[in-house]
Amino acid sequence: MSGLTERVRQHLARARLFGPRRHDAAGQSTAVLAVSGGPDSTALLDLMHVLAPELGLALVVAHADHGIRPDSGATAAMVRALAARYGLPCELGMLDLGPDASETAARRARLAWLRAVQRRHAARFLVTAHHRDDQVETILLRLLRGSALAGLAGMPARGRGGLVRPLLPFTRAELAAHAAACGLVTHDDPANRDPRHLRSWLRQAIVPSLVARLGESVAGDIARVGRHAARSRRAWRAVLDLLPGLDLRVTPQGFDVARGPLAGYDANLAIEVLRAAGRRVGLVLGPRRARAVVAIAHGDSGRRLELGDGWVAEAALDRLLVGRARVDRPTAAAPRGVAGSLHFGAFRLQWRQEAAPDRLERRTWTTWITAGDWVVRPPGRGERLEPLRGVGRRELRRLLSEARVPRPDRAGWPVVARGGAVLWVPGVCRAAAAVPPEGTEAVRIDVTRDGR
Repeated sequence: MSGLTERVRQHLARARLFGPRRHDAAGQSTAVLAVSGGPDSTALLDLMHVLAPELGLALVVAHADHGIRPDSGATAAMVRALAARYGLPCELGMLDLGPDASETAARRARLAWLRAVQRRHAARFLVTAHHRDDQVETILLRLLRGSALAGLAGMPARGRGGLVRPLLPFTRAELAAHAAACGLVTHDDPANRDPRHLRSWLRQAIVPSLVARLGESVAGDIARVGRHAARSRRAWRAVLDLLPGLDLRVTPQGFDVARGPLAGYDANLAIEVLRAAGRRVGLVLGPRRARAVVAIAHGDSGRRLELGDGWVAEAALDRLLVGRARVDRPTAAAPRGVAGSLHFGAFRLQWRQEAAPDRLERRTWTTWITAGDWVVRPPGRGERLEPLRGVGRRELRRLLSEARVPRPDRAGWPVVARGGAVLWVPGVCRAAAAVPPEGTEAVRIDVTRDGR
């Protein structure tokens, strides 16, 4: 085992980037390796091939041919041959971006394709060869663009969706030396030296100037800034669970917090709390935008703010909701058979025959209805129901509001109905209609949302 291989092994054991283990039937977790053919990713392939058995990993090599350079096919063939040398499966993707594609467009297309490969192989991990020099460049780029402190943390060693960057502590020179020592054929992309690309300009002009003026330690000093910022990010993440009364709730769509306590915080504290909560759900919330969301928390219920990229902030009664806007409206479905299940947007309904109990609850996620056909559908405009053990008829719109259903969710909330009459709004209100007598054979319906 080479010196670098042993250092990487110790780093992975210390950081537990691939643990705790969750294996498939063969006793392994699958990891997709993004291999461009350059010295960095080629070294990654060799290092991971050596360490995969003790990590419990089955490797898949993935190479994206952007179609930007006319000779890119030769690089793809080289990566395929390298994968064959290690006895690993190889996925090649033709992106056909054309010679005018920007650095940003290439990166986004590459990541989208790599994620598709990850899904196709049901891979737990997507592994990239980002190293310390990449991290330094990232920190400098964010500094030049006016990033807040959290942004100066740079790239995390573990990202969303199983993204792992195991080589962040190691330099480009160390990885190139390892590839050369192993006799590996590599390809150096000319775009990495093209000063038209901002990152390449930093790499070729700015970082060498800093080193010439301040010495070789400057790269390590910049990386240290990133580590300090990363510790600050982790501290803010912990604060979210310690603030009294904040009551942070994270859902698959976003997060929500109690408006009252948030509005009572110092403005700077409230901004950082919201930014930290946003990072927990994958939302990058800049200081200026976070300040606008704080203003929503201080305002009247019902106020909304578009945050971009499908994200919305809304004051809903005593909660501040931040999440992706729901644009889907599930279609009506008519369940068939004495038992079964179906999905309705974020909800899952299950039904079966069962004797009715002596009492039904009004606001619950389980109910019984008399036997017969029924449908599940979204709420209708102006629709009303007579609540169980209630007086008069109530508007569904008002009932959903009183149950604190977020406004973006209301159009897709399930309604169980029969012949135009609303029987039940799960989690909101049971109607007085179609209530079966105690002990009679009835249809039991159970509803869960987002798996809960």
